[in-house]
Parts: sequence; structure tokens; C-alpha cells
Amino acid sequence: MEGKLQKREAKSLEAINGKTERNSERSIDSAIHPTSGKRQPVNDTMQLMEQLVERQNLLEAYNRVIGNKGTCGVDGVKIEDFRNYLQENWRRIRQELVDGVYQPQPVRRVEIPKPNGGRRELGIPTLIDRLIQQALNQILTPIFEPSFSRYSYGFRPGRNAQQAVEQAREYIREGRRWVVDMDLEKFFDKVNHDILMERIRKKIKDPRVLNLIRRYLKAGIMENGVVTTNEEGTPQGGPLSPLLSNIMLTDLDNELEKRGHAYCRYADDSNIYVKSEAAGKRVLESMTRFLETKLKLKVNKEKSAVGRPWQRKFLGYSFTSQKQTRIRVHEESVEKLRSKIKGLCRTGRGWNTAEFIKKKLNPVIRGWINYFGKAETPTFAKNLDAWIRRRVRVMIWRQWGKCKSKFRKLKQLGVKEEQAFMMAYSSKGPWRMSGFKTLAEALPWNYFEELGLISMFKKLQSC
Repeated sequence: MEGKLQKREAKSLEAINGKTERNSERSIDSAIHPTSGKRQPVNDTMQLMEQLVERQNLLEAYNRVIGNKGTCGVDGVKIEDFRNYLQENWRRIRQELVDGVYQPQPVRRVEIPKPNGGRRELGIPTLIDRLIQQALNQILTPIFEPSFSRYSYGFRPGRNAQQAVEQAREYIREGRRWVVDMDLEKFFDKVNHDILMERIRKKIKDPRVLNLIRRYLKAGIMENGVVTTNEEGTPQGGPLSPLLSNIMLTDLDNELEKRGHAYCRYADDSNIYVKSEAAGKRVLESMTRFLETKLKLKVNKEKSAVGRPWQRKFLGYSFTSQKQTRIRVHEESVEKLRSKIKGLCRTGRGWNTAEFIKKKLNPVIRGWINYFGKAETPTFAKNLDAWIRRRVRVMIWRQWGKCKSKFRKLKQLGVKEEQAFMMAYSSKGPWRMSGFKTLAEALPWNYFEELGLISMFKKLQSC
């Protein structure tokens, strides 16, 4: 097995740079530290393209793209075919990159549903463009990262949404009990290319890299076989988009810090904490003017507002109104989880219950807890646990099928014959039946614990 893995890695390396180019690649200045193996900031930004196509950088990017999986782009190349594609095409593509003539392919447009209704448009780049964007992201991040604000938490190494929420809690505890909740309208679709490129040129001098970024911005979108060119917006859905968004919004961070505001930003989601409603309204008006005149970005006036932090949602969380403010999960986040689990249980009729819990239900619960583990009011999870168990009882009740089968199953679980008969032949629906004490006692809490169902309350207490 180990030999096969080594052969696969060797093939991946060959696909990226080719056997004949190994000696020449060693002579290129690398951004990898010779002893620690960690990537170091690149000083010579005139030679960034050589850094991009450097062997180790591309292998890291390749592993990241393969690990993220995902669907194919407009060229139809799938994950399982990507290695062969590289073996056949990489040498040509690499030369085009070095010569500065590589032309990205359009992205494939897809729509995904939003939690509050409506649809969100995403662009799916081809796998080769995802590889190049990821490699580009890896060499640009060390250059731009030092200039980013300490209060910017989105898509940055060592930073996450939970840290932003904790910072917001500290602001509220300090007495800033009003929040300016700013929402940028279709931010990723509205970024001005010229303004963004002006910010990038301040730090990047390699014209080939600048032209490559510009081409990605203008690569266009394919929908129903027709390509539409981009005159504004970043390539949302690609690995490069988050970094470009942080570069674009650094001016906003600098302006907020210059004015002395207490704020948290996660990508295009910005919250500014102030001490009065009047101050909040002034800040919202002045920062809207700044964004729309300086950065040519549009603030969504319907979604942006000044309010109490415990009445607003920030990255799925909210806060309590006590003086010693605590972090809580927003109601919309709980309802979104309920909706997802309800949909899962509807598809579980043909599953073995233990397998369904292990392979379908637990991963959703575990992922939700990993994100919302910072909640400091875990008692709500008791109700969620009870609701989830009831949903699984509904699924089991449906699995039992006909009345005779239900009668037999209930008796096997220790229900008295008369009660089992009344339950099995009831005309009430599955949700009503799942709430009866008889079924709850037949399928109690420890029954689900033995099947391996995660207790959300226990997990949140241990976080």
C-alpha cells in the first residue's frame, strides 16, 4: 500500500513539472524555507510567476484542490481525470504562465438556495484554474497578510468566525451596546476591477502576475452555452476570491481604525460597535458614503441597520442582553439546522437506523457543534436533542410500515398489548405519534445513545 502511495505522489509531481525540468526547478529561488519547510514571504515581486510555478508550491496547491473535491468546470474535467489532464497539458500551460500569455477559461455558473429564500449565484472554475488560483493565493498571501487589520477575521491564516464573535462580545461588555450592522449588496459581484488592481499593484511588480489576476477577473461566466464577460466582480467560487476581497476591503479597515471605531469584519460582513443609537446612525451614514464614493461599493440599505447586538445576527451567532454579555446561537441558525435534519430524516426510510445516525445525522450535528461551540448558553440544546430524537422516531415509525408490523415492533420493545394495538392502528400521522409518551418510552434517550446519536447538549457543555 505504501509503495502505491509513493508511486501516486511521484506521478503527481511529474504531472506538475515533468521529469526533465527537475534540475532547472531547483535553481529557482523558492519561497520554502530550506530547514523548516514553511513558506516565507516573497521579497522579489518581479519574479512571482517563477514562484507560482515552483514545484513545491504547485504540489501544495494540487493537494488542496484534490482535497476540496468539488464538481467540474466548463471543460468537463473531473477530479478523477485531473492527474491525466495534467500529465498531458501541464508543460504547455506552465510555459504559457511563464510567458505571460495564459488565458483562463470562463467559470460555470450555478445557483444554490439561500437559507432565507432566493438563490445565490456561484461560479465554478475549471480544475486547472482552481490549481493556478490556489498556487497564486499561496504566494500572494504572505505578501498582503502583514498589511491586513487585526480586526479582519475572514479567510485568513489562524483566524476564524468564532474569534470575530468573541471580539464583538468584548466590545459589548465594554459598554458599546449598539451595533452598526453593514451589509454590502452583492459584494463579490460588484468589486470595481480598476480600484482592486490599483491596490494590488502597490505590492506586486511582476507584470505577468498582474495580467493573470486581471484575466481571472475578466474570465467571464458561461451559462447555457453563452459566455458573458465580467466588467466588475471577483471570481466567486475560486480560491483567489477571498484574498482579493480582503485586499479590496483593507481601505475600509484603515478608515475605521483611523476614525477610532470598534469593529469586527469577516469578509464583507462588518459590524461596528458604538455607545448610542445616534452615534450608530451617524457612523452608518458616513461609512456608507465612504464605501460608495471611495470603493464604488453599494451598501444594502434594507439589510443594513443600527440596533441592539442581541437583536441582530452576526455570523450565525447573537448575544444576551445582560451586562455580562454572553454568546448565544441565533434563532435563524437553529431553524436552519432543524430544516436540514428534517430533510435528512425524510430520506432515511430505507436506512438501517444505526447506519443512518452514523453516516448521515452525526456528521451534520458534529459540524454544527464545531462551528457553534463558542455558544455560552447551551441549555437550548436540550430542546434540540429532544426534537432530533423525535424526528428519528418519526423516521423509525415510517420504516415499520403497516399496522401489523408496527404492532409487532411495539410489543418487542415492551409495550403492553392493548397500548401497542391502539398505537399501531391509530389514524394519526407520524409526527403526532412520535410525541406520545408510549412511543417515547419504547424508544427512550438511552436507546438512541446506544445507537451512537450525539447529544448536542453534552457536546456544547464540553466545548
